[in-house]
Amino acid sequence: MASAPVLKKVDSEGASSESATSESGSEERLPPTSNSVKNNAHGTSIRSNSSDGERFEYSGWVYHVGVNSIGHEYCHFRFLRIRGRYVEMYKRDPSEHPGIKPIRRGVIGHTLMVEELGRRKVHHGDVYVLRFYNRLDETKKGEIACNTAGDARKWMEAFDHAKQQVEYELSRGGSVRNKLNMEDEINLEGHRPRVRRYAHGLKKLIRIGQGPEVLLRKASSLGTDGRLDAFFDADGGDVVEAHEWKCVRTINGVRIFEDVASSKSDKGVLVKAVGVVDATADTVFEVVLNPDRHRRYEWDTLTGDLELVDSVNGHFDVVYGTFDPRYITWRKSRRDFVFSRQWVRGQDGTYTILQFPSVHKKRPPRSGYKRTKINPSTWEISNLSASSPSNTARCLVTQTLEISPKGWFKWRNKHCQKFEKTVPYALLSQVSGLKEYIGANPALTSESSTTIIHSKVSDFSGSNSEFEDAEAADEFYDAIAGDSSSSDEDSDNEIEVNKDKKIKLKSISWAIASLTQKKSSAPESNELFSNVPPISLDSSQFHGTMRKAKDESDKNCWSSPDGSGFMIRGKTYLKDNLKVKGGEPLLKLIAVDWFKVEDCASKVALHPKSLVQSPEGKKLPFVLVINLEVPARPNYSLVLYYAANRPVKKDSLLGKFIDGTDMFRDSRFKLIPSIVEGYWMVKRAVGTKACLLGKAVTCKYLRQDNFLEIDVDIGSSSVARGVISLVLGYVTSLVVDLAIVIEAKEEAELPEYILGTVRLNRVELDSAVPLEA
Repeated sequence: MASAPVLKKVDSEGASSESATSESGSEERLPPTSNSVKNNAHGTSIRSNSSDGERFEYSGWVYHVGVNSIGHEYCHFRFLRIRGRYVEMYKRDPSEHPGIKPIRRGVIGHTLMVEELGRRKVHHGDVYVLRFYNRLDETKKGEIACNTAGDARKWMEAFDHAKQQVEYELSRGGSVRNKLNMEDEINLEGHRPRVRRYAHGLKKLIRIGQGPEVLLRKASSLGTDGRLDAFFDADGGDVVEAHEWKCVRTINGVRIFEDVASSKSDKGVLVKAVGVVDATADTVFEVVLNPDRHRRYEWDTLTGDLELVDSVNGHFDVVYGTFDPRYITWRKSRRDFVFSRQWVRGQDGTYTILQFPSVHKKRPPRSGYKRTKINPSTWEISNLSASSPSNTARCLVTQTLEISPKGWFKWRNKHCQKFEKTVPYALLSQVSGLKEYIGANPALTSESSTTIIHSKVSDFSGSNSEFEDAEAADEFYDAIAGDSSSSDEDSDNEIEVNKDKKIKLKSISWAIASLTQKKSSAPESNELFSNVPPISLDSSQFHGTMRKAKDESDKNCWSSPDGSGFMIRGKTYLKDNLKVKGGEPLLKLIAVDWFKVEDCASKVALHPKSLVQSPEGKKLPFVLVINLEVPARPNYSLVLYYAANRPVKKDSLLGKFIDGTDMFRDSRFKLIPSIVEGYWMVKRAVGTKACLLGKAVTCKYLRQDNFLEIDVDIGSSSVARGVISLVLGYVTSLVVDLAIVIEAKEEAELPEYILGTVRLNRVELDSAVPLEA
């Protein structure tokens, strides 16, 4: 396969034994965490119970993709291993070839960003691409690819775990760039430094994906992935739901719901089909997205004949299809359709797929066919925790669509058979078909793509002296950004596999606990000094370019609702995952700026005309400035100013966030979105789950005087760009609520509290004010 020009789509790394190897002599240990072990849908969830002699490693086969110096695209099988904060890339599995040396290696620094670019066609095969870059220097970058979305997610979690380890080292005063001898620059043809390996106690080696023997024999397919392990809280959204869903039918084990609230209006009715599928969300997502007609024929009566027309980016494409009218409609004329698909994966692992009726110049109306408009619909696929001793993987699949009330009410009330010959009914039946198809094909879920191997003795030993007194000059994005040279290409056919080797494997999932220092501060009441008289925060004293709302019906304005519309972690969250409604925000929103800029504007608090630089602003005890950089033509900046009426305690969670490291801030800065009013498809795209912004997009922090500014570059993520583009198309009809929270990760920090809120009422883009340089 490696020598063939066509990239084969495959399941990932398999079950070969791996010897435990460890880091340098200065042992990096994960901080002690709880010993809790939870069972979920995919196996045992290990809450990073790391002792002095126990550490995590991640390894598996990936594709190294890129463009070389002469413009040729390359894609090679590579074995990737993460050990602590270090990354190494090999041509072969080092456990199978003990003497092999890494061809690339580097450090995972605290400025490393990992972005999911989505699905891409490489050499006629589909892969899921991850991009690495330095948020302070985007010229340092590189890409790897995985054969499934689930593997890509797991590698993102692995890199995030390594970054958390760096944060822990920083909190202990350690250096994040030491004790590893590497070249200043990657030289694939030159001398590679000698790196000795050794073992220290029992380690957990997490293998991601399956090996090259599977890579070579599997054909390109989005529907043949193995079982993927993860644990996610199945606790719904973080916003109080405005819909009123009522179950009106149960068909083949799938519940059909109607939104009673929407049915009272004159518009279309929102309905949804909900079913539990015995597979991971990763598996179901790839089955739904797979256009292969031979597979779709087994479960999809409507969109079985699909053809990919255009791939806009890794998260957006356009498809064309036809269907046989004998099965779908009472009419006999042949039908065709075009619709676009946009998909995102939330930080909790939930997949959302948006399907819109569309037009495309490559597929004009076809002779002999009548063009049909497919109802706008969404798929939401989320993992469920296990409820049986077998720990069978399960996920909740929901398909929502908007339909005309006339035929729906007849079918709901009288079971009118005419409705069962319509496109909406065919869409609702897809969940039932999907459930039966996956149940009848155990191969889709039987193979585990993540394995854990225990090893007490390493094959390698030696001194760690070669690691001492050396400054690591290359981070991981440096290590994978180089050109593909002949030395990197000529041995792609040399991957050897020992298929006869057998080893007992145990499937696991990985809920990695926080690696930050333990906090002792109490929430909310201890955030601000109570013995200092509060100052008056009258918003009429502060002025921004966007005006404050007069009432709820006002337009192009802002207000600050209380936190009761948001769900946040309660006092006992670490024990029972219980969330409670938020209360009054700790900080008060005093002004909002709505700027129009040529390039994304940062450090707006330093602008002479900024509220922070005004005489009133300088008198405030503390100001939190949130600058949401909105990518568009032109670009926009929504700047929110939150003020405290008392000084912030240095030892409080807020105080540690204000004066902490950027990595600590990235791991705690949480935004909860809610579309209060607007098009239901936009609501589904935005979602209601909290998002750690520092992990989703690039955030830069400016701490000076009495303020902290957070510049949120929404355009740094292709997924976020796609969602914000959809939102801007409907922004004049939307009422959007946002809540800002500092995530609580330890019992002493609970319960969480709302730091600040904002409601944006039907904002007009043209009202943005130019920001002078």
